[in-house]
Amino acid sequence: MKKLKFRNGDTMDAIGLGTWKSEKGKVTEAVKIALNNGYKHIDCAATYGNEAEVGEAFSEVFGKGDVKREDIWVTSKLWNNAHKKEDVIPALKQTLKDLKLDYLDLYLIHWPVAFKPDVGFPEKAEDFLSLEEVPLIETWNEMVKAKEQGLVKHIGVSNFSIPTLESLMNDTDEIPEMNQVELHPYLQQNKLLEFCSKNGINVTAYSPLGSGDRPDEMKAADEPSLLENPVINKVAKKHGASPGQILIKWSEQRGTAVIPKSTNEKRIKDNLMSAGYQLDEDDMKEIADLDYHFRYVNGKFFEMEGNSYENIYDD
Repeated sequence: MKKLKFRNGDTMDAIGLGTWKSEKGKVTEAVKIALNNGYKHIDCAATYGNEAEVGEAFSEVFGKGDVKREDIWVTSKLWNNAHKKEDVIPALKQTLKDLKLDYLDLYLIHWPVAFKPDVGFPEKAEDFLSLEEVPLIETWNEMVKAKEQGLVKHIGVSNFSIPTLESLMNDTDEIPEMNQVELHPYLQQNKLLEFCSKNGINVTAYSPLGSGDRPDEMKAADEPSLLENPVINKVAKKHGASPGQILIKWSEQRGTAVIPKSTNEKRIKDNLMSAGYQLDEDDMKEIADLDYHFRYVNGKFFEMEGNSYENIYDD
């Protein structure tokens, strides 16, 4: 499996286990299965609402001693209601408490969007804070402090466009080391990948299989299926793989990390085995032709009349 390298020489396995939408009653077992079957990269977030259950898995597996904490890469993310400078490190400490860890390997600003501190998810424009009220650099400077304090080893962002990255980079010498974004054959993000590569920013692909199990209110009535795409299925048949394995391998082969979510034991194992396939030049060319800039997570849920978060992706 490919590994992504960070500026200090640390490495992260390209294929990790995602935990978005993993139910509380199932996620503990899913993480235990993953860790006991060779996964060394687990992706979490405070807003997923299941970090305490993920922490139970960490505590049990690390406690047995067969898998060591220092061999596992754990990522989490700062939620939008903790962007103010006084809230960043307390939110991180709560995540560490829930995950039963002393430090994170990577901590990300989840979105370039700010909510008021008492808002879990906004229902009206007044629930937001503008980026004039809470500039991203204010939040970022606290992320830097968290790194200096040893609470996290690396810091980065998620869902940042090129202009948003540039704006942040203009205000700091501590450039993000990661940008986690939606990325799959229907949304290949070539310009963003090129920008991140030039600036030493690693990229992680979320929703690599099309996120078919996300909430109905986030779905379009006629959205296309990645897993049923004829080209993906043709390539899968050619290699004796599943469509999901081809989609995961495609991301890994392009040099990004990829974090498919599953709570099914067979699929968790199969997803990791994606690294064993190799797509040839013809495969990559055919898949390249599938890009038509379709987002499953379109960010429209942040757009409300009276707030300032229209077109957060700068598309």
